[in-house]
Amino acid sequence: MNWNEHKSITLSVVCVRVFMAALALVDLCGYWLVRWFLSFTRYWLGSGLREGLLLMTTLYLCSFPAWVLLWQLHLLLRNIGKGQVFVPQNVTALRRASWCCAVAAAICLASALYYIPFGLLALAAGFMALIVRIVKNCFEQAVGMKAELDYTV
Repeated sequence: MNWNEHKSITLSVVCVRVFMAALALVDLCGYWLVRWFLSFTRYWLGSGLREGLLLMTTLYLCSFPAWVLLWQLHLLLRNIGKGQVFVPQNVTALRRASWCCAVAAAICLASALYYIPFGLLALAAGFMALIVRIVKNCFEQAVGMKAELDYTV
């Protein structure tokens, strides 16, 4: 198979769409997912109404930044597919994506107060926010350099 840049972008777009479908499914089935999860974690978390409401609150609070993140990734890939790589719109998309990760990290960190494993998710989301922020800074520098080079020609 001859792998190229176009196929890579197409694969990334497909993956983003798969994650969008999975997130929609999680949003639609949140109640049953929480019930299923509580059925085998009742020894650590409990299985009452309070625990179910806390888990559903965390799930749906994290859903919003996840949707925004996936949309920003979609916009970023669309621009890259058009050959528009180092443009201000991509810097904005990456900035928003990093903030989405940071918001999810904050939600998970707060949720770790009632269920400790959310602390690991908070750590992972925070680390992802850092990585995306660094990539955003690289893109921002490249946009500035590109603008400077466009004026010198």
